[in-house]
Amino acid sequence: MKLLIIDDDKIVCTSLKTILSSDSEINVVEMGYSGKDAIALYEATKPDVLLMDIRMEFMSGLEAGEHILSKHSDAKILYLTTFLDDEYIIKALNIGAKGYMLKQDFEGIISAVKAVNLGHNIYGTEIVNKLPKLLSQQEEHFSYETFGITEKEYEIILKIADGLSNKEIAEALFLSEGTIRNYISLILEKLSLRDRTQIAIFYYKNRHY
Repeated sequence: MKLLIIDDDKIVCTSLKTILSSDSEINVVEMGYSGKDAIALYEATKPDVLLMDIRMEFMSGLEAGEHILSKHSDAKILYLTTFLDDEYIIKALNIGAKGYMLKQDFEGIISAVKAVNLGHNIYGTEIVNKLPKLLSQQEEHFSYETFGITEKEYEIILKIADGLSNKEIAEALFLSEGTIRNYISLILEKLSLRDRTQIAIFYYKNRHY
């Protein structure tokens, strides 16, 4: 797996390279220190995953990510930052980033990068905990009818987005866990998703922010 690292702190870049290169499956092809570097180096190296900071001088990681994704919709971008700002999280979701983690969670960075490379969406616990609150402040504008989602299935999607387990959803809706699992399988099939996490992320991304 080819990995591109972008962070305006050269020490952070070097440290991340050392940590990630310790895994034989990860090849750090290049490092950059600005949003402009990210755009140029992405074109030059065509990495499998771009690991990037958000706040950088002249051009932010979010601006760079939006530019890259506008040209390469399949780009897999994982943001690694110290900032938990609502606007940053929302922007990352809206532009199609694959993940958002805090630098304090660096212990899990290797597994996170690998998961993103496999197509999974990775969001740190602090980010996931903030999403329902952000969600409640926004207006719904996306119709699930296009995908054939029923009212009951949509209700289950809401419960998943709120972080409820299958057992908790079953209790809330007075259904069996087996029935909930069947509903979730149908939802995954209709939305062409792989797992419960992707259902939640799909829901967040299709809100009006």
